Order: sequence, then C-alpha cells, then structure tokens
Amino acid sequence: MGIFNIADYGAVSDGKTVCTRAIQRAIDLCGRGGTVYVPEGTFITGAIYLKSDMTLYLAKNSKLLGSGDLNDFPIVGCPYEGYEQLCYASLINTDGALYRHITIEGEGTLDANGVELFHKEIEEGKGKRGRIVCIRNCENLTIRGVTLRQSPAWGLHLVYCKNVLIENIGVHTKYDENGEKYNVYNCDGIDIDSCSGVVIRDSLISSQDDCIAVKSGRDTIGRRVNIPSENITIENCEFKSGFGVAMGSEMSGGVKDVYVRNCRFTDTHSIASVKTVRGRGAYIRNIHYENCTLDNRNTEITDTKWFRGALYIDAFYGEELFDADAPIPIDETTPVIEDIYFKNIRLKTVAGNAIYICGLPERHFKNIYLENVTAHGRYGMKTKNVDNLVTVNVNVTSDED
Repeated sequence: MGIFNIADYGAVSDGKTVCTRAIQRAIDLCGRGGTVYVPEGTFITGAIYLKSDMTLYLAKNSKLLGSGDLNDFPIVGCPYEGYEQLCYASLINTDGALYRHITIEGEGTLDANGVELFHKEIEEGKGKRGRIVCIRNCENLTIRGVTLRQSPAWGLHLVYCKNVLIENIGVHTKYDENGEKYNVYNCDGIDIDSCSGVVIRDSLISSQDDCIAVKSGRDTIGRRVNIPSENITIENCEFKSGFGVAMGSEMSGGVKDVYVRNCRFTDTHSIASVKTVRGRGAYIRNIHYENCTLDNRNTEITDTKWFRGALYIDAFYGEELFDADAPIPIDETTPVIEDIYFKNIRLKTVAGNAIYICGLPERHFKNIYLENVTAHGRYGMKTKNVDNLVTVNVNVTSDED
C-alpha cells in the first residue's frame, strides 16, 4: 500500500533529465495495492514496466514524455499485426507474464514522442514500432481519465487481457494539441487483440487509422494460438478522424459478441468496417452497431483497397485486384462472416460508397441485418455474395450513380 511519488525517487521535471530509472524504482518498490504518483510537470522517460496490484496515477497537468532516444526503448518480443514480432518497447508496458489488477488513471498525459521515434525506429529497423501503452496478459485492468498522445504506432494495445474497463480517456494519434497533423502512418487509436470482457465508454478518439480495431491474430499463427476477442462493449464514445470501429482484419482466433452503441463519428472515413481476406480462417460473428451517427466531410481518402465505404463488410480487404465471381476450394483458411447487425444508423459522407458489402464467392456472408439505416454517400450501396441480407426501413442516397 501507500503512495510512491516519482519525485521522491529522483524524477525531475526540468526538460532534460531522463527519469526512467527513478520512475521504474518507484514502481518496483510500490507495495501491493499501492499507487505510483506522477505529480504536475513533464517528466522525460524511456520504456517503463508496470506490475500487478498497482495504480499509476497521473496528476492534473502531469506528463510522461518519451525521450526520443532509441536506447531508452529496447527491442522486445511482442504480438503486433497478428504475429509475434520484435518490437521497440512502448512508453508503458507489461512484459508478457501474467498480471492482475493494474490501474492507470488521473488527469495527466502519456505522450510517447511518437513523431521522433516513428522516424528513428523505421530508419534503424531493428523491430516494429512501439506504442504509447502496450498491456499484455492482464486480468482486471482499468484505464481511466488519462490522455494518450503521439504514438510511433498504435496508441493503446491490449493483448490477451481479460476484464478490462476503459473510460473517460482521450487518444490522439493524428493531431497534436494545436490541431497540426503528426507525420506518421498506421497509428490506430485502440487495438483489442485476443481479449475478452472489455468495456470502452465515454471516451474520445482522434486517430490516424482505425479508431478502435478488434483483432485476434493472423493466419496460421492466429489459428494455432486460438484466443478470440469476445464480449466487448464500446459505448457513448466520440470519434474524430480515422476509420471508425473495425473488426479485423487480423481475426484468425475469432471475433464475436461485440457491441458498438450510442457513439458519434465526426470526419471519420467510416462508421464501421468488418474486414478479412482469404487465408485468415476463423470467424467474425454476432457484431452489433446500434444508435450511431457519422458525418464525414473529409475527402483525404475515397475508394481504396483499404477503405471501400462508410459502412463496409469486405472479404477482399487490402486487395487491389480480385475477382468476386471466381470461387476457390473451401478449407480451414476460409473465413466466416455472419450475423452482423446495424440498427438505428445515420451516416453521411462526401467520400466513397455509403454502404459496401462483398463476401467471398466460395463462402458468402450470412445474415447481414440493416434496420432503420439512413445512408448518403458519393455513391450508394453495393452488395455481392451475401446470403440473407435483411433490410428494414433502409434509405440510401448518393451524389453520383
């Protein structure tokens, strides 16, 4: 128990001292149920590692800022984009052992100094880029109140976690505090990777890529690990910029029982994307988007292999050229997408299709439901290879045929 103020262990907010050792010492000495306290000020640090039964508390006007020095972010093994890979350590980490009862909360900021690290990590090339926060293999995780900014890659990455509550946080991976774009790419907001029992609510995400992506491993490795993402609720959130809430495309351990409700999307390219490709296998099923709105005026991206509609379900994600009329034999690598529900959806976009749904010719999508959906796009609604597409009170309009 007790409070362990990082300043008492040598951390200083002077704009030049790297405080990694002081912060890590406070964490290491923190007793069970104790709190590591980050006071007001900006504290420069490299990668730090949390432990079970602790709280990291960031006071108002406090900031942990990534040092920008690659030596402060060692190479570690970590799942990323569906594979176990060598990665640069993130700003906040667990090391992959089993953890329980970790809390990150407060009114402060975790800033990974991602623009500087992004370019250095790519240039050195010893591993995949780090994240702001990467928590692996944790049961009973709470993240509340804090702001996450400027990641080299994804903002918050959860891997093999159970019973997670994320509420009232801000994640900003596209713009700085002054509205200037970070010079980065593939910087998702939150990635839920083979996790169960996750609740994300009352949060703001402004992302350079997917705002939230629900994943579960890729291809043979993902099927062998076989840990699904399931029982996930995303509610009362606001999304600004990026690509909305995505299922996949790494989903080889399965994705099921996900509920996205009462959310507002502004200038995101999509409200929903359910995406896969041949080779993944497994399934995406029982996905619900309900009571959500999208108003997109952003024309940076229209139709590409990575984005085919403001609401889209795509079995050829990332493929530039494909033949949706040419089936191949079904085997364990053939993905299943079924039981996808959209209810009380209003979307308007100036870019691309309003609705795009395209399954595999050898395994059609099954049971796609659209109820009380109003959708307007540059183009209207395109569907192919779907069995039991149910539409009730659906109105789709377009600027062009």
